[in-house]
Amino acid sequence: MPRKTSSDNAEDPSPVADFEHSLGALEALVEKMEQGQMSLEDSLSAYERGVGLYRRCQQALEQAELRVRLLSDPEHPEASEPFDDDTRRSDG
Repeated sequence: MPRKTSSDNAEDPSPVADFEHSLGALEALVEKMEQGQMSLEDSLSAYERGVGLYRRCQQALEQAELRVRLLSDPEHPEASEPFDDDTRRSDG
């Protein structure tokens, strides 16, 4: 049985790479759906795929948030404050 090498990591992408790939695929799918040229069956299939991609993006973001919490306070990650829309963007 062949051993896995570091180049075999394409099978298990990092959460960041998975997020970027899923987000790109989701954006392309939405663009295609917005053109209005798809049949109802194709639209339903695309919608299902889009929901799956959205969930993958959410999971990757949750993993990234957990990593940041662990890096911020490795002994008490639960004490760190969750991200929210107010802290991500500052308009002032």
